[in-house]
Formats: sequence, C-alpha cells, structure tokens
Amino acid sequence: MSVFVISDLHLALSVEKPMDIFGGAWINHTEKVKARWLDLIRPEDHVIIAGDISWGLHLAEAMDDLRWIEALPGTKYMVRGNHDLWWTSLSKMTGLFETIRFIQNVSYETDDFLVGGSRGWVCPGSEGFTPEDQKIYKRELIRLGMSLADMDKKDPRRRKRRIGVLHFPPTNERLMDSEFMELFQQYGVSKVVYGHLHGKDAYKNGFQGMKNNVEYILTSCDRLNCTPLRLW
Repeated sequence: MSVFVISDLHLALSVEKPMDIFGGAWINHTEKVKARWLDLIRPEDHVIIAGDISWGLHLAEAMDDLRWIEALPGTKYMVRGNHDLWWTSLSKMTGLFETIRFIQNVSYETDDFLVGGSRGWVCPGSEGFTPEDQKIYKRELIRLGMSLADMDKKDPRRRKRRIGVLHFPPTNERLMDSEFMELFQQYGVSKVVYGHLHGKDAYKNGFQGMKNNVEYILTSCDRLNCTPLRLW
C-alpha cells in the first residue's frame, strides 16, 4: 500500500475551460495525469487530492470529472479548492462514489494513517489581505480544527501517521507562520500537502520543507509535472 498526492487537476470534461492555453505541463495535462496515475497507482493505494478538482460550476457539471477520478485506481481523499464551485454539502456528496472521500469537517482513517484538512485561505500578512479575507481565514481555521480534532477521536493515543491537507498554502508569501501551522503541530500531523500555486515564480510563495516537526509539500499538478507524488 502506498500513499500518493496531487492537486489542481482542473478537469473540464463537461465545460469549456481548456488548460492548454497556459502551456508547459498543462498541454494535454488530463491525458498525462491519467497515464502516469495508471503507471504508478494500484487499487489498494490511497491518493490525496488537495483541491481545484473540476471547473464545473455545480455538481451536475462536475460529475463527469468526478466519474473520471472514480474510474482510476486507488481510494481518493479530496478537499475543496477555491475553484471548486460545484462543491456542496457533505450529505449530498457522501455515497455518490465508491472510492472518493470528501474531507469537510471530518477526517478519514485507514489501517496505516489518518487524513484531514480543509480548503484554507490566504493568510494574514498576505499582500492585499482584507477584513473579508480575515473572516474566511478564521472560518477555515474552525473547519480545519474540527477535521483534526476528529483524528483524535479516531486515534486518541496518536499511534498512526497523520496527513494534513489544505488547498491554499499554509503561509503568506513571506513564509510567516500561521495558525494553520499551529493547528497541524498541535494535532501531531507529520506531513501537510497543499496546492494552489502555479508557475515557477509562484512556487516560492508557499513554505516547503520541515518546520516544527511538520513537513510541508507543494503538490500542484504543474509543480509535479502531472505525476502523483508518492509520500511513502
């Protein structure tokens, strides 16, 4: 059993939203992701998808994209990204797919690890940070806290490895510590994966590496050249 991560699939099987216009890794990226996924991932593996999954504006428009993911091997765990406008209540999404788990105020447990997280948001100190950003940031802290606290309910002795997931980076572009990072440390998370940042100039705007015994990993589709990254 292996655990893989990727984010920002930006699928558009039912809407007109071509990613080829961005060039580079985005040219034919859907086909590349599928080919590399099939090369690497087996049915018994687990795949974490850190947001920006489908360009669909509502669930019906996203269903072809979600079915595409469902047909790929592995059990998938996903958080919402800022472009996932199709994302609706957990009650409406749960049970739609056999191999897809939606992370929203909850965590999921396997024999070897737990995974939990939330969308996140831009962090205080970011350029142009507004009072409205502050409200959303605080709301996302609550959601992340609920998901991570659920890990403690499932594994109170903290015997299993814990993976945290955000869509947004856990820091501002100056790489200052945030309350997201404090929560991950508080709940004993060992690895945090996130996406959202695209292009070489942007990759540096999210902290990558070890801090306070937590490893932070950027998993944007273009950053990984459309290839799911094996965590272990």
